[in-house]
Amino acid sequence: MSKETRRYMRLMVFFDLPVTTRENRRTYTLFRRFLLQDGYDMIQWSVYGRLVNGVDDVEKHVKRLNANLPPEGSVRCLQVTEKQFTQMRLLVGTRAFQEKKVNADQMLLF
Repeated sequence: MSKETRRYMRLMVFFDLPVTTRENRRTYTLFRRFLLQDGYDMIQWSVYGRLVNGVDDVEKHVKRLNANLPPEGSVRCLQVTEKQFTQMRLLVGTRAFQEKKVNADQMLLF
């Protein structure tokens, strides 16, 4: 696939999981570890995102998410194009290290 035909997108995962009991905290930790091991970066608390290469890749990662969902809480995902993601405005705070250093063009080096 040539660089011109690639359609980079971001898959964003938003979640709100209960952490009131020891078992809830364990479930939260396992889900968070799954996201990190699957290539997601933390954008802010309970918001994770990863770069994907097209709609087929989005579907693959949504299936992985469905296979690792916690039994309680709320988990949502949203796909946006790379152009839409780069137009996100940061109103308060600073960008994370990964946001400053890595974009879709640099992912081609890996």
